[in-house]
Amino acid sequence: MDRLGFTASLVAGGLAGVSVDLILFPLDTIKTRLQSPQGFKKAGGFRGIYAGVPSTAVGSFPNAAAFFITYEYVKWFLYTDSSYLMPVKHMLAASAGEMVACLIRVPTEVVKQRAQVSASSRTFHIFSNILYEEGIQGLYRGYKSTVLREIPFSLVQFPLWESLKALWSWRQDRVVDSWQSAVCGAFAGGFAAAVTTPLDVAKTRIMLAKAGSSTASGNVLSALHGVWQTQGLSGLFAGVFPRMAAISLGGFIFLGTYDQTHSLLLELGRESP
Repeated sequence: MDRLGFTASLVAGGLAGVSVDLILFPLDTIKTRLQSPQGFKKAGGFRGIYAGVPSTAVGSFPNAAAFFITYEYVKWFLYTDSSYLMPVKHMLAASAGEMVACLIRVPTEVVKQRAQVSASSRTFHIFSNILYEEGIQGLYRGYKSTVLREIPFSLVQFPLWESLKALWSWRQDRVVDSWQSAVCGAFAGGFAAAVTTPLDVAKTRIMLAKAGSSTASGNVLSALHGVWQTQGLSGLFAGVFPRMAAISLGGFIFLGTYDQTHSLLLELGRESP
């Protein structure tokens, strides 16, 4: 990947991340409160729907930029003409992107989710408390569960997104437009969101658990078992509809914005002397 491609991926990815995270923040808050151990009403209901937004505003750009730089680089590095190997390449690229992006995403997610279920607390106060009580490792609580959620999600979303774009491109005999890419992103994101909701529930419970509790240790299977025992299947799929709605709309905005901005930046870069 050349310098122009690197810059285009960084800027386009960052702008796409900021756009989708800030626009869809209320839906994310509702989803988090539906999944919280104390229940939707006690976690805040519909009050303070933008609690935790400063954490998201700070982390969105570098998080999404890190993902797409890694994603595009690995796709370039694993170049192949084989249509059979293409989904594998996209899966590996997406998995690598998620592992890198989660180094930025997890700390902002921990602070954001705690603010979402405690709307009366300021974001900086929550951040300070985590550092004071748990240290840096407190900010990375749930890293494993987040990666275990994001990798399966990306293994579904990105190959499906790329395949839908390729199919649409083949049917109309030309490269898809940014809005067509966005539609493909919406379908891919919604489907991936539905099938990975239990992992999202486990991640939320781990991040919101009291320090020192068994759930806070980060064992995903243990967290899932606890939810299953107390709430059954409905607990494992708590928040599935706002999650699907948010990620379908998010996929439309995120991947559409990325494709549009990425193409525009590459075009401008090639035209400049």
